[in-house]
Amino acid sequence: MTDLATIACDQFYPYPTHAVWRALTEPELFARWWVPGDIRPIVGHRFTLDMGSWGAQPCEVTKVEPERLLVFTFAEGDLNSTLSWRLEPEGSGTRLFLEHSGLDRGTPLGRQAYAGMGAGWPKVLATIEGVLAG
Repeated sequence: MTDLATIACDQFYPYPTHAVWRALTEPELFARWWVPGDIRPIVGHRFTLDMGSWGAQPCEVTKVEPERLLVFTFAEGDLNSTLSWRLEPEGSGTRLFLEHSGLDRGTPLGRQAYAGMGAGWPKVLATIEGVLAG
């Protein structure tokens, strides 16, 4: 039985949108707050993320609106989910909205991912500020 779910969370950063965009789209910065991978803000760009014990996860960029929206598939063949990163200016900073969608809670892997990532994403998003400050 398919039971698709979405994890949604957001984080405010006291930094301009272009700085947060760089943290999402430059591989060197991206690796400092999450995991290594050759991410690029180019629709159709295929890359892998090194998820450690979860292995190399294939991804593909599906939508880009510079300094506003980055969407890519995540863990194709395993989770078959999508990560959507949306940036909105807020005062003198930026609010980042993350949606991790397509997690199938009807499968053991999907349930495990939903529980783990549901608790983990807010912590991951909090680490971006250290990269921005550094």
